Amino acid sequence: MTETTFDLRAFAHGLPKAELHLHLEGTLEPELKFELAARNGIELAEKTVDEVKATYNFTDLTSFLAVYYPAMEVLQTADDFFDLAWAYLQRAAAEGVVHAEMFFDPQAHTSRGVPFENVITGYHRAAEKAPELGISADLILCFLRDFSADSAAETLAQALPYKEWIIGVGLDSDERDNPPSKFASVFAAARDAGLRLTMHCDIDQIGSIDNIRTVIEDIGVDRIDHGTNIVEDDSLVELVKEKGLGLTCCPVSNSFVTEQMKSDEIVGLLRRGVRVMLNSDDPAYFGAYVGDNYVALAEQANLTPRDLVQLATNSFEASWLSDERRAEYIASVEKFAASHGI
Repeated sequence: MTETTFDLRAFAHGLPKAELHLHLEGTLEPELKFELAARNGIELAEKTVDEVKATYNFTDLTSFLAVYYPAMEVLQTADDFFDLAWAYLQRAAAEGVVHAEMFFDPQAHTSRGVPFENVITGYHRAAEKAPELGISADLILCFLRDFSADSAAETLAQALPYKEWIIGVGLDSDERDNPPSKFASVFAAARDAGLRLTMHCDIDQIGSIDNIRTVIEDIGVDRIDHGTNIVEDDSLVELVKEKGLGLTCCPVSNSFVTEQMKSDEIVGLLRRGVRVMLNSDDPAYFGAYVGDNYVALAEQANLTPRDLVQLATNSFEASWLSDERRAEYIASVEKFAASHGI
């Protein structure tokens, strides 16, 4: 391999990888939005794809969520949720994803009258069909942190009859004034039910480092979503290394809600041996699925192919796969690297 012949994009897209930070509702492309609106008799304010994309003017998390939640109105039936997840899985397969642990937000739907059953059965049907694309897929139920803890507990109760379809629970939405401690009892109940735990600790939020400390030391999560503000406390960096916790970083989406994609922080943590990996977050809104997140960070931070291999390896190491499956996927990463002389 020489620098002149190396195709970064082809390598980054072909590299076997897991995606661990992906909101299914954030994969709603404008074309599918129009299709579902027509199916369900919903008249949209926007009349063209360009008009939809013109609303994607995000400067922070709050401005993003103001566009994100109203768009979900077109999701009504189990078939709608299946179509959304299946469209994502097809796109992911084309970008090297062989395992996906996918977030979904049931409260964003049940709060507007959509039955929980519609949400979970549609998404589960897509996850079951994913092996046809060469992907294994699991679902992570996320609680909306700007809803009450009681609402989260009610949602967990709705989910438990479908527990075999869900691998874990997460926490997302607006972090302001909604610290992890607000949901400690719900997450303890989810743990007791045998579910894995992850929580968003979004970048550059007020109290970010305190929230990171809480999720590690008090909640006892198995993974942290975003979490790059951990660099503010060396002792916490050492703690996540000791525990082997993964940080599910999303460089392109970072660049929409802050001044930079946090490349220095992500790469710095990578160099320190922290299990950071790359993900696409809400790719329909931020314009980059996971392969392009690899490319974007590589170009920004001048990463080597071996760095990308490590990021892909980290994605499997931080996954909730069985030890056997994890080892198989990591071996496939090294096989792919070797085939490129890396």
